[in-house]
Amino acid sequence: MVQKQAYGSVLLKADDILEFLSSDDTQHRLSEIAKHTGLTPPTASKILNTLLLIGYVQKDPDTKLFSLGPRLLKYANKSLHQLSIKRIAQPFLEDLQKATGETVHLGIHEFDHIKYITKIASKKPVSLYSEIGKSIPMYCSAMGKAVLADLDDDDINYYLEKNELISKTENTITTAERLFEEVNLARQEGFAFDNGEHDLDVFCIGSSITVGRTNYGAISISLPIYRLSNEVLESLKQNLLTTKENLIGTLR
Repeated sequence: MVQKQAYGSVLLKADDILEFLSSDDTQHRLSEIAKHTGLTPPTASKILNTLLLIGYVQKDPDTKLFSLGPRLLKYANKSLHQLSIKRIAQPFLEDLQKATGETVHLGIHEFDHIKYITKIASKKPVSLYSEIGKSIPMYCSAMGKAVLADLDDDDINYYLEKNELISKTENTITTAERLFEEVNLARQEGFAFDNGEHDLDVFCIGSSITVGRTNYGAISISLPIYRLSNEVLESLKQNLLTTKENLIGTLR
């Protein structure tokens, strides 16, 4: 079998450099990096300059020694954070889905959006389409509004400065005043609603998973609006809050 050739040899060389820098906690000279990666000093220097520019490595201005940069470490921590909350939340989500019979999600706050990272679909005849990895705006999602509710008002105002409240459906909240009403209600109740605000025929109830000042994401239950009744809503609230309490208890 013919092995496919990787595209972008410079990326592979950059990976060799990063691998070497991560092998210990010490800083290294350009000559060391070139020797241990099999690169010429000019080639290693060019790649290091690019990695410096994007923050994947850092260079001590006095000693001229290189080490891993803060931006790469931020991504690494983000990845570990996602993997950890997915693993921890999985059994709680499974229990929540069995208790409600509806689709449940786990999402994380990423770049002013909520990103789906786990989903357990309903087995009922009509279930909902959603895609792992998809991101939706915070202002028109139950999980997003629940996460916003855990922020200070100043942080929410900053979010509003950066994000236009664009109508997704006829039910979408498009004013700051209305969004703050929803956020304040979520602060009191411990959950938030998406009542056909992102998808017209979908109702969603979500709650954030925050311990202290650290937010681990949010969980939600989604269902077609036609299946919603007062009795169903009360059951969803109770099961969601119980799941939230149990999950937070595990994270403490």
